[in-house]
Amino acid sequence: MIEILKNFPDNVVAISCGGQVTKEDYEEVLVPAILKALKGHDKVRLFYETSVNFTGYDPGAIWEDMKVGLEHPTRWERAAVVTDVDWIVQTVRLFSFLIPCPTKIFPPSEESQARSWIIATN
Repeated sequence: MIEILKNFPDNVVAISCGGQVTKEDYEEVLVPAILKALKGHDKVRLFYETSVNFTGYDPGAIWEDMKVGLEHPTRWERAAVVTDVDWIVQTVRLFSFLIPCPTKIFPPSEESQARSWIIATN
């Protein structure tokens, strides 16, 4: 399940992933939120966190995740990843050369720093 998080500027798409994330979560929640943000801004930011009940991604969701990042490569300004899920941390590090914007990984204990970084004006 993907949930849109509140209390972020409208140029930040902020999500929390919990339970099992599906292709439908991307199609029905994340992609519309990104398209809405792109209508109002030349560049958007992504705040991504996993909740304590996160169990993983369905195969279709993994494909959708890759597509989301690559469909608008010049429109991403930065991304903050807040997680303690080791395989996500390793995947972000391994494929950082494909991520079209500066990306930082934060442990859950540094969520407030991640929020500050994603909304910073510099």
